[in-house]
Amino acid sequence: MTDDVKTKKTGIHIGLIPDGNRRYALEHGKHVFDGHLEGARRIEEFLDWCEEYPEIKMVSIFALSTENLNRSAEEVQVLWNVYKNELRKLLKDPRVREKKIKVRVLGNDGVWKPEIKEIVKELLESTKSYSRYVLNLLLAYGSKFEIKQAVKETIKKPFTKLDKALYVKEPLDLVIRTGRQHRLSNFMLYQASYAEIYFSDTLWPEFSRQEFDKIMGWYFEQQRKYGK
Repeated sequence: MTDDVKTKKTGIHIGLIPDGNRRYALEHGKHVFDGHLEGARRIEEFLDWCEEYPEIKMVSIFALSTENLNRSAEEVQVLWNVYKNELRKLLKDPRVREKKIKVRVLGNDGVWKPEIKEIVKELLESTKSYSRYVLNLLLAYGSKFEIKQAVKETIKKPFTKLDKALYVKEPLDLVIRTGRQHRLSNFMLYQASYAEIYFSDTLWPEFSRQEFDKIMGWYFEQQRKYGK
């Protein structure tokens, strides 16, 4: 990879589908709760890795899908607890202020737990003036739901473009999906129209810095033509 190829790709928007927490727990004889906890820790590390690439400007993480809410009541509660704790960590993390990270939590807030709403409100308020990096956490999110909401918005305001009414208005450059599955699973379908997509066979809790670096090297070598 030449420096010329790499430097042409700046302001990169990465989308992450961190799949495989439950299978990791099953394969290692652990409770599903442990799988989700390990997955949350890996997300923290992933964000640190992203910060070491100056070309990366925005990261969108598929934290909780609308379909995930159809799992057992016990597991859904585990997921809410995990993300409540992670959001609290972000709220107190000095790196968010030091690195000027704007945090946006997006999705169907009508199904969020009251305590989640409170933390999100505080987190959005405390980071709204930052712009160096942007972190989008997609919580109770589904792309079909997002597009339907955007269409409703454009009907109310006919001069509003559809992409400006989406939760995430910025197009994706690279989508990374772990977990041995080769599909997007209702993740940012509009924004991923011309994204490069990398499917990893690694379960998310086992995803490593080495694999991330390999993926970034692969991405920098791609010739993006946007359908031309």
